[in-house]
Amino acid sequence: MTPMPIAMVPTTTMMDTPMLDDFLVRAALAGVGLSLATGPLGSFVVWRRMAYFGDATAHAAILGVAMALAMDLPVAVGTLVVAMAMAVTVTWLAAKGWAMDTTLGVMAHSALAFGLVAAGFLPEVRNDLQSWLFGDILAVTRMDLGLIWGGAALVLGLMVWRWQALLTSTLNEDLAHASGINPDRERLILTLALAVVVAVALKVVGALFIAAMLIIPAAAARGFARSPEGMAVGAVAVGAVASLAGLQLSLWQDTQAGPSVIVAAAVIFALSVTFGRMRH
Repeated sequence: MTPMPIAMVPTTTMMDTPMLDDFLVRAALAGVGLSLATGPLGSFVVWRRMAYFGDATAHAAILGVAMALAMDLPVAVGTLVVAMAMAVTVTWLAAKGWAMDTTLGVMAHSALAFGLVAAGFLPEVRNDLQSWLFGDILAVTRMDLGLIWGGAALVLGLMVWRWQALLTSTLNEDLAHASGINPDRERLILTLALAVVVAVALKVVGALFIAAMLIIPAAAARGFARSPEGMAVGAVAVGAVASLAGLQLSLWQDTQAGPSVIVAAAVIFALSVTFGRMRH
């Protein structure tokens, strides 16, 4: 057997390395970009105790995926529309005085169940259902990256623009009214921002872990933040570190990327709680 010329070996390695680096860079940028949106928005989710609200909106994303593919629309469009519809419906029911824990429980699990049943009729969704549920940050394309960073910029700009009004209405609605701020309008802004985050986060962490990406970094940052702004910035930092660490864990141990990101965030949260108690 004729041995392979040695000169051919480095050529293959040199061609493979840029491809490997390229998808790693895209995955890292996707995680950091998502953290820019989930950090400040997640802080408000924690302050307002909207964790279950975030779950209901995120679970509706699977139904949005199925509807978008059935109607030959971009997945991001279908996800955004269904997430907005879910968020607005929940907000409207809350204003009508419905018991929110029961309402959110019914809507969150019903939306997920309807989405999974609808996915069963669509082979393109059924065959790729795991990536929609748990995320696939390693498969992020350049178009996905543009969508993630565009959505993150929109949410971040909205949070900066309405920061003081959102904070005032979160702390005290009576004070907000006295200051000429409409708490219902600010609640709607948060609702729409949450729907945008759901649409852009689906590819990164999946429908089952979007709420965790909102809550855990913000909860971890709360332990060492000295101001609301500090907590929001800290949540961005925790989310970015968790994304990079989870990506590294996924590559090392061949684990699913989305859950790995949440595991890294949970470890950071546990460390923040531990060091916070030691400091006190």
